[in-house]
Amino acid sequence: MKNLIIILVTTMTLAACQNKAETAKAVEAAKKATLDSINAINTARQRTIDSMKRIKEKEEVAVAPAADNNTPVPKKKKKWSHTAKGAVVGAAGGAITGAIVNKDRAKGAVIGTLIGAGAGAATGAIVDQKEKKKKKTAQ
Repeated sequence: MKNLIIILVTTMTLAACQNKAETAKAVEAAKKATLDSINAINTARQRTIDSMKRIKEKEEVAVAPAADNNTPVPKKKKKWSHTAKGAVVGAAGGAITGAIVNKDRAKGAVIGTLIGAGAGAATGAIVDQKEKKKKKTAQ
């Protein structure tokens, strides 16, 4: 019985030593894939931020003349709806989650983006509807 236990422990130890190199390679590959997908998401996020800044700058430059004199009046900024905000937040969260969960990082990120954007937009639409009802009852 002692010999059997010693043989099992030795076999398990040797098997564990052989898998460490493979496990380490797999962990490094997973880390690299995750970092690559996060960098891609950050790049897309930065492009979105830059385009929003350009739009904001254009809105600040475009002015409407005042009724009483020729002094420029800045245009009123249009706020994002909850539906749009929910879609953007859901898409970002879905992309990150999909890339982490799925073995094929790119495919997981795409699927996660689509599902997250849909769920976020639906949630935002519900919030928008509730706010419309509140405004109607307040008036």
